[in-house]
Amino acid sequence: MIAYLEPFIQDTDSRRPHDGSSLCEALELQLQGGVSTDSRDTGLAGKDFGGLHSITPLALVRPAGADDVAKVVKSALQSSNLTVAARGNGHSINGQAMADQGLVVDMRAMEDHFRIVQINGLTYADVSGGALWEDVLKRCVSSYGLAPRSWTDYLSLTVGGTLSNGGVSGQAFRYGPQISNVAELEVVTGKGDILICSEHENSELFFSVLGGLGQFGIITRARVLLQPAPDMVRWIRLVYDEFETFAGDAESLVRRPEGDSFDYVEGFVFSNNDDPLTGRSTVPLASGAIFDSSHLPETAGSVLYCLEVAVHYRNNDQVSTVDTDVERLLSGLGYVKGLRFQVDLSYVQFLSRVKRAEEEAIANGVWDAPHPWLNLFVSKSDIVNFDRAVFKTLLKNGVGGPMLVYPLLRSRWDSRTSVALPKGEVFYLVALLRFTPPNPRLALVDKLVEQNREIVNICHVNCIDFKLYLPHYYSEKEWKLHFGNQWSRFVERKTLFDPMAILAPGQKIFARDFLISNCWLQKQT
Repeated sequence: MIAYLEPFIQDTDSRRPHDGSSLCEALELQLQGGVSTDSRDTGLAGKDFGGLHSITPLALVRPAGADDVAKVVKSALQSSNLTVAARGNGHSINGQAMADQGLVVDMRAMEDHFRIVQINGLTYADVSGGALWEDVLKRCVSSYGLAPRSWTDYLSLTVGGTLSNGGVSGQAFRYGPQISNVAELEVVTGKGDILICSEHENSELFFSVLGGLGQFGIITRARVLLQPAPDMVRWIRLVYDEFETFAGDAESLVRRPEGDSFDYVEGFVFSNNDDPLTGRSTVPLASGAIFDSSHLPETAGSVLYCLEVAVHYRNNDQVSTVDTDVERLLSGLGYVKGLRFQVDLSYVQFLSRVKRAEEEAIANGVWDAPHPWLNLFVSKSDIVNFDRAVFKTLLKNGVGGPMLVYPLLRSRWDSRTSVALPKGEVFYLVALLRFTPPNPRLALVDKLVEQNREIVNICHVNCIDFKLYLPHYYSEKEWKLHFGNQWSRFVERKTLFDPMAILAPGQKIFARDFLISNCWLQKQT
C-alpha cells in the first residue's frame, strides 16, 4: 500500500490551499458545462430532502458529461483541501451529498443519454447517471414495452444515486436490489480517471462503486437490465393483527419460486386508531373503500400490520384468469378476513404511486419540511424483538408517515459490492419515513432525531443484528462497527480509487488526505 501511495505522498507539499474565486474561474474555462458561485445555486446545493443540515459549498458545477466531472475531480486534486460531492435530485437525508466549501456536482445537468442495447440475448438500457428513474421508466415502457426489473418506491431519484446505495423495493426479493441488475458502469474515480467497469472489466471498481456511498467514484453512466413490461397490476393490501403471522406469510411469499408468488411484496405497520396520517384509514386503496374495524379480533393491539402484494398481467388476460391466479396465491395466508383491499391500475401508475403522494405533500407544505427518516436492515432472527421494542412500544402512535417492514433475501445481493448487510438469508427492511408539519419547531425535529438515536440504541442494547441502510455516522469507530469485517476491504478500495479522499465528504467516513496522512505516519515509523 505504501508503495502505491508514494507518488501521492511525495506530491503533497506541492499542493496549496485553493483560492476559491480564481479556481472556479479557471475551472469554468475548462468545462463544457458551467460553474456557479451564485448564492442561490450554492444555497440549493447546501440543502437536501432531509432538511436537517445546511452546508454551503464553494460552487455548484453543472457538468455536460463525464469529461467535465473528471476535470472537476482533477482540479480538486490540485488543492490541499478541496472536496467533490455528486448531487442527484437532492434526496439525501443527512447531508451525504454536501461538500463544505467544496464543489458540488449537479448530476441532473449532464447531457441526456439513453440507448437500448442487446448483448447475448439480453436487453439493456444505457442511461446517464443523472437520469431520474421515472424518466427511465417512461422511455422504456412507452417506446419499447420494456422496463428495469428492480425499482425503488419513489422514482424521482437518480440512477447514480440509488446505485451508490442499493436501490430497494418490493421486487428485490425476486431480482435483488438495483445494484444486482446493472451490467456495466462508466465511473469517474477519485483520481479523475474515466473508466468503464463491469463484472469482467475493472471488476474491483465495479463492485466497489455499487453500494459504495460515493466513496470510490461518481457514476456517469449505467447499463441496466430490462425485461418485458406488463400492462396492468392488481395491487392488494392484507391486514394482520399479529406480527408473527404477518412475518411468516411475508417470508413464505418471498421464498416461493417465480410463478408461485406475487410479483411484488412489501409491508408496513400502522396504528390501530383513526389518525388520518398513520391510522387505519391509510390502508384502503380504492376510492370509497372503508376500513371496517369490526372485523378485527378483540385481541388486536395498538399497532396492526399490512402485507402489500401485487400481480402483473397483460391487457388481453381474462379477468377471471387474473382472479383465479390471485386467489391461488392468497390461499393459506393468515390475514384478517374482511380486511382485504385491492385496485387495478396500469404498470406505470403503480410504479409511480408515490408521485401522487408527493404532489399532495407539496400542496399542503410538508414536502419541504424536515424529514428525519431512519432506514435499517434487521436480521430475521431479531425482527420479532424489534417489533416488540420499537413498533409496539416506542412507535405505537406512528411516526407521521409510513413505517415500512418487509423481508429480503441475502442470496439476491452480491457480496462483492460495498453494501453492509446483517447476518442470515432473510433480513427485513425497516423504513421510518417521518413527515413533519410545515415550518416545524426546532424542538420537534430534534426530538424526532433523538428518537432515531434511541431506536439505534435499543438495537445495540438488545443485541439486535442490524445495519443502517443509507447509513450516517460521525466517527471512524461507528463506521468500523457498521462494516464489520468488511471495513479493511472498504479502506483498501478507498486507497485504490480515491486515495486523497476527494469524493463524498458528506458521508463523513474519511477526512481529506486521511489515508495519505495515516500511511505517511506508518512510513515514518
